[in-house]
Amino acid sequence: MTRRVAVLHGGISAEREVSLATGQQVIPALRQAGFEVIPVEVTQDLPALIASLQEAKPDVVFNALHGRFGEDGCVQGVLDWLALPYTHSGVRASSMAMDKHAAKAVFAAAGLPLAAHRIVSPEELEAEDPLPRPYVVKPVNEGSSVGVEILREGDNRRGDIARNWTFGPQIMAEEFIPGRELTVAVMGGEALAVTEIGTGHAFYDYDAKYADGGSQHTIPAVVPEEIALEAKRIALQAHEALGCRGVSRADLRYDDEAGRVVLLEVNTQPGMTRTSLVPEQAAYRGIDFSALCAWMVQEARHGP
Repeated sequence: MTRRVAVLHGGISAEREVSLATGQQVIPALRQAGFEVIPVEVTQDLPALIASLQEAKPDVVFNALHGRFGEDGCVQGVLDWLALPYTHSGVRASSMAMDKHAAKAVFAAAGLPLAAHRIVSPEELEAEDPLPRPYVVKPVNEGSSVGVEILREGDNRRGDIARNWTFGPQIMAEEFIPGRELTVAVMGGEALAVTEIGTGHAFYDYDAKYADGGSQHTIPAVVPEEIALEAKRIALQAHEALGCRGVSRADLRYDDEAGRVVLLEVNTQPGMTRTSLVPEQAAYRGIDFSALCAWMVQEARHGP
C-alpha cells in the first residue's frame, strides 16, 4: 500500500515559482489524505535530487514540477531509471506535449482541429511576418504562456521581439484564433468539464494565470451544448493521442462567430493550487482537492 510520497517542487525552469506554489498546496493535501509526505525542493543539483530520493525511499513521487526539465520528460526519465512510480504522464507523452511542434504533428495525425503555424528562426521573424496578421509567437518548449506575444496590424514590435528572443533557436508563429478561451481537464479517461477563462489582459498570459484577480473562470462555460461536447471530445482525444496518463488539461479557443473549436495545446502537468483550473473542475464534479491529489498518487506508475 502506498504510504510514503515524495513531492518534487521548485525546479529550474521559468515556472519555478508556479511549481513552488503547487507544492505548497499538494503537500498538506496529501498529508490530509493520510500519506507520509517528504517534500523535495528541486534545484540545479541533479545528484542531490537523486540522493534525496534514494534516502527517502518513497513508494511514489508526486511530480509538482512545471516547465522545462520538470514536465518535458527529463525528470520522468530519472524517475524511470530509479524505478520510482510517479504522477502524471511518462517520458514520451511529456516530451511530445512540451514540444509544441511535435505535439501539433501528433494532433494533426489524429485529425484534431488546429491553428495554422510555422517554425521560424529569430532572424526570419525579424526579416518579415511569417503569417498574416494577427498571429501569435511563442517558444516551442515553454509553458504558462512564458514568452507569448500577439502581433496585430500596426504593431511594430516584431523586430524587438526577434532580437531579444531568449527561448531557444526556434520560434513558433501561430494563427491567432479570435473568440473565447476554453479549457478542459481530463482525469482517468474522462473529460471533467469545460471552463471559460475571462481576462482583462490581451490574452491569457502569465500574469492573468497567476496574479490575484488576473482571470475569471466560468464553470461550466456558457456555450452551446454541442460546443461543450466538442471541446470535451477534442481534449480527451488529444490526451489519448499523446499517450497521457493521470490528469492533463487541454487549452482551446472557441471562435464563436465561425462556430469552431480549435486545440492550442495540452498541459501534462497542470497547476495544482486549490484555485487552479484542474482542481476547480474536479471540485465541480464533486472531487475535493485532497481526494484529487490522493487519486493522482494511486494512479502513479513508471515507464512510458
